[in-house]
Amino acid sequence: MTVLRTTRGSTWRNWAGNVTAEPARTVAPSSTEELAAAVREAVEAGLPVKAAGTGHSFTSVAATEGLLIRPERLVGVQRLDRAAGTVTVAAGTPLWQLNRTLSAYGLSLTNMGDVMAQTVAGATSTGTHGTGRASASLSAQITAVELVTADGSVLRCSADGGPEEAEVFGAARLGLGALGVISALTFAVEPEFWLQAREEPMAWSRVTAEFDQLTAENEHFEFYWFPHTDRCVTKRNNRCPGPAAPLGRVSGWIEDELLSNGVFRAACALGRAVPATVPGIARVSSRALSARTYTDVPYRVFTSPRRVRFVEMEYAVPRAAAVPALRELRSAIERSGFRVSFPVEVRTAPADEVPLSTAYGRDTAYIAVHMYRGTPYRAYFSAVEQIMVAHGGRPHWGKLHTRDAAYLAEAYPRFGEFLAVRDRLDPDRVFGNDHLRRVLGY
Repeated sequence: MTVLRTTRGSTWRNWAGNVTAEPARTVAPSSTEELAAAVREAVEAGLPVKAAGTGHSFTSVAATEGLLIRPERLVGVQRLDRAAGTVTVAAGTPLWQLNRTLSAYGLSLTNMGDVMAQTVAGATSTGTHGTGRASASLSAQITAVELVTADGSVLRCSADGGPEEAEVFGAARLGLGALGVISALTFAVEPEFWLQAREEPMAWSRVTAEFDQLTAENEHFEFYWFPHTDRCVTKRNNRCPGPAAPLGRVSGWIEDELLSNGVFRAACALGRAVPATVPGIARVSSRALSARTYTDVPYRVFTSPRRVRFVEMEYAVPRAAAVPALRELRSAIERSGFRVSFPVEVRTAPADEVPLSTAYGRDTAYIAVHMYRGTPYRAYFSAVEQIMVAHGGRPHWGKLHTRDAAYLAEAYPRFGEFLAVRDRLDPDRVFGNDHLRRVLGY
């Protein structure tokens, strides 16, 4: 039997700093066998178990007072099958490492979010997504899952297995860490392609009037609206024949590092200290970024650095509800006197079949709101949540919200099926915590 050396748990904090935990023990396994041994030892000691990635969730989904499993040694590509169009990767592998490895082999994921710091298991377990007319979230791109269950056994599942295996696979693609600890994931991949990005300022009135058209005409469309202004920045990413025409090193640094991170951080800090300055800062910020077009490999277009820390709420609403919900949000900000320094982000996704996916069964629009770290946010987020709930919104699993299991059971047609899989794999709630008790029930 493998015996792992564990360390006394130290304080764990998420990326935003709004969640902390004091685990009794911490372990960093380097293989599936070591991971399984760690789970068995924790169960024998009567400790609950949670795995934490890089802490990019804004919720306490990974918090525990028991055994905390860290991902830093469970990394790397395990198998790459060009014929099948798949890659199998260890659960703790950060997305930046997966993307760079795939690119070195001339391969790519079809779609991805805009941040590469997360681990593959953390990102998929909370429903990380990008924006896409026909290409869906990271979880929807998974073709097989390997996880360690509550009795320390290793379960491998895919959609190609029998009915019971397929049911577990469907749930485990977005499992919130409630079914077990993922040890490896297999993703569908495709030959690498060129992606042309067109970023352009646009008036609020035009974006909202042409939202359906912009979404239909572009493979990947999103926009950011700057509260207290009539200004938006739009992003249109589409495949093209190439050749590469990446951002210049100097111009890219000015836009992505200096303006989007350095100057923006200083502006947010000023707005936090002196809220009355926020509308003026928003007007300047909305005009700081100019139009630009560039072509590069997918991960360099889809992703961008995010160095300004914040807290976030995001809701998925039916695609047809996007513009009405946004107009209500704008009216609420104007009526309330909220001072909002961060732009509102709007993305889309096609309907998928992952049971707990925020896009399950319906074409979806995502509306995300942020507040600079340390700025009071609860009143603003509460007002946003009321609007989104009224439009049938589903909260992002990794971002702040106040919904509970009763609400979520109504929002997800297959919620009961997910709970049944959980009951079968973890009847004693080895992988439970306070957050899961709220969103899933016991």
